[in-house]
Amino acid sequence: MTTAGPLAGVRVVDLTRVLAGPYCTMVLSDLGAEVIKVERPDVGDDARHIGPFMNGISAYFASLNRGKASVTIDLSTVAGCDELHGLLDDADVIVENYRPGTMEKLGLGWETLHDRHPGLIYAAISGFGHTGPFSTRPAYDMIAQAMGGVMSITGPDGGAPTRVGSSIGDITAGLFCAIGVTSALYDRALTGEATKIDVSMLDSQVALLENAIARYQASGTVPGPIGSRHPSITPFGAFEAADGHVVLAAGNDALFAKLCHVLGEPGLAEDPRFGSNADRTTNEAGLRGELERILGHHPVSHWLELLEARDLPCAPINDVAQVLAHPQVVARNMVVSLDDDRLDGLSVAGNPIKSSRHPDPTSRGAVPDLQ
Repeated sequence: MTTAGPLAGVRVVDLTRVLAGPYCTMVLSDLGAEVIKVERPDVGDDARHIGPFMNGISAYFASLNRGKASVTIDLSTVAGCDELHGLLDDADVIVENYRPGTMEKLGLGWETLHDRHPGLIYAAISGFGHTGPFSTRPAYDMIAQAMGGVMSITGPDGGAPTRVGSSIGDITAGLFCAIGVTSALYDRALTGEATKIDVSMLDSQVALLENAIARYQASGTVPGPIGSRHPSITPFGAFEAADGHVVLAAGNDALFAKLCHVLGEPGLAEDPRFGSNADRTTNEAGLRGELERILGHHPVSHWLELLEARDLPCAPINDVAQVLAHPQVVARNMVVSLDDDRLDGLSVAGNPIKSSRHPDPTSRGAVPDLQ
């Protein structure tokens, strides 16, 4: 199934498996590209064998590969490579996430494919990229999170290194690759030249470090985990109320003063310890104590009602079930169904890219069987 969208008419040959690569091609598919997934005979994508399962189909695999077509090709054979070339004759993009050097061993590296298919955009996702001393090392999401520094700044203050709960090592690489592909398509439209896109999971994690890099460069102090709070803006985090936690985000002095008024403690804004954002950040522990003393008198729902009425940035901490049922999430079509009778009741995440020129379908295509 191909969804009408800005990439309608673009054909992508997808040699990827598990998460990073399939996430990239899922984004391209959601934007309207036709994606033809090439899988190993009899085995297919490793994700087909990762639970949980519904009617024998991996829900994990379904969430990433819905709406794609699938063919099986044995790339270790001459006949298989010839079959792949036949697909590439009519393709705009090939995406692969093999370890660097693998495609070259198969006779399918960038130089070979570019010579035979000069208009073909070649996109590669790997753990460490196609250059550098670690290029050929294996990697998984957690390896990228660990080596890229994200785990070192995640978790409670003084706690053990913590993996981010979503597989951002894979997902960010997939997203950056999708951006690279769309930019390469635009570049080809302008110049007539195809290019190779080389995206590294490690590079992608470094790109996510944002203010951690700035803080280290400016101060010389190595950032560490600090729980839910922000390192430079206070109050900005999760605070304990009578029956759970409420998230408060007062990003400037005016919002802080307004917050104190709504909480019934306007004098806090006049306390010299909390007079400016810099003061509040220096005295974060003291301010947290004051805020949680106040918040502890009432449940989260009470505070949310008061704060929302005054247009203050705040939020409950939703679990996954609450997210899927949230009226804003539902209104934005971020929970979609699958046009697959075998997976009745399985919902997946929608496309967060909304376009004024293209529809945002409420369902996605069926999950391809292994041919």
